[in-house]
Amino acid sequence: MNPNDFRSIETGQVFLTKQGYYTYIPAPLPPKLNWALPLISTLSEAERDLSRLATLAGAFPFPRLLIKAFIRREAVLSSRIEGTRATLAELYTYESAQLSFLESHDDVREVHNYVAALDYGLESLKQFPISLRLMREIHERLMQNVRGGNLTPGEFRRTQNWIGASGSTLTTATYVPPPVDDMHVALGDLEKFIHTGTEIPFLVHAAMIHYQFEAIHPFLDGNGRVGRLLIALLFADWQILTQPLLNLSVYFERYRQEYYDHLLAVSQHGDWESWLRFFLRGVSAQAKDSVTRMERLEAIRIRYQPVVDSEKNAERMGAVVDFLFGRPIFNAKQLAEGVNMPFKTARQYIEKLVQDGIVREVTGYARNQIYRADEVFKSLDNVES
Repeated sequence: MNPNDFRSIETGQVFLTKQGYYTYIPAPLPPKLNWALPLISTLSEAERDLSRLATLAGAFPFPRLLIKAFIRREAVLSSRIEGTRATLAELYTYESAQLSFLESHDDVREVHNYVAALDYGLESLKQFPISLRLMREIHERLMQNVRGGNLTPGEFRRTQNWIGASGSTLTTATYVPPPVDDMHVALGDLEKFIHTGTEIPFLVHAAMIHYQFEAIHPFLDGNGRVGRLLIALLFADWQILTQPLLNLSVYFERYRQEYYDHLLAVSQHGDWESWLRFFLRGVSAQAKDSVTRMERLEAIRIRYQPVVDSEKNAERMGAVVDFLFGRPIFNAKQLAEGVNMPFKTARQYIEKLVQDGIVREVTGYARNQIYRADEVFKSLDNVES
């Protein structure tokens, strides 16, 4: 790491270790910000777009089911930033236990772990606040039985790590985070900042926390995913967006190099404004995307209503159709469990959905069949609005 690249003393400091390599220790939050008009304008737009999404989510007919789909979409894109190449279809197929369909189980398992970690985090918030303990527990679930799973999952690192191109070392790395002792001090300061009352707007608060977590880099692997997952938990904990319907990782993945560059520019040059504006533009873009996606899904559901009304037990058929929006690729057992009905009855409803062209069987098997609601899945899977 070249110490001359890190020019902002206010943001943090570079230290030469006894072992002969340089590390960077970020200064405690919050930084001093220049609230220039472009930053204020970008913040105002992001708050407005996110408020619209929160309002729509509160009035949506079946938000609980939709959350499942949006979490899985976020998991796919956040993992993709780290080089995992699983698709949303593969994730749903994996969860339907048809592993023989998949060329690579490892990538899909990593994405599945992200879903489990976020689910766990959201459920934990009902009883406990965000804490260093919760971060470790999330990391443990994220790294279970996957690549990097041997790198002390659920524990903060006890050795030095670094960020750089393949083959780089502590002396040639682009960035070397704090040594272990300093890391623990920085994590303690970060936890205090998360819970300290502040006049800093929530979205800016979250962007600062995300940067600081990545700068501390407390785990040997999985820091990026935990850091992005933490954003969703902060939004839920602060009641900004109680349901994780903002796929911010879509934006980060689309502008991956800019994402990394902006984070590094904070450390090297103290360029908080560029990072914050980038983060806030992402919130705006993905809030608009989620609104469009939800409106599209609601229109699809309205078109399916005649199928629901034609059934003698319209209420149960409505529950079956709504199930598709949370799990557009599924098997009969999942449907039976999801709407609390006998397996045989679930099969009968599936046959009705097939006849009406709402779902189709995709395996060609006589047993262990999987069904896909193409129209619903396309609206969820398509990255562009």
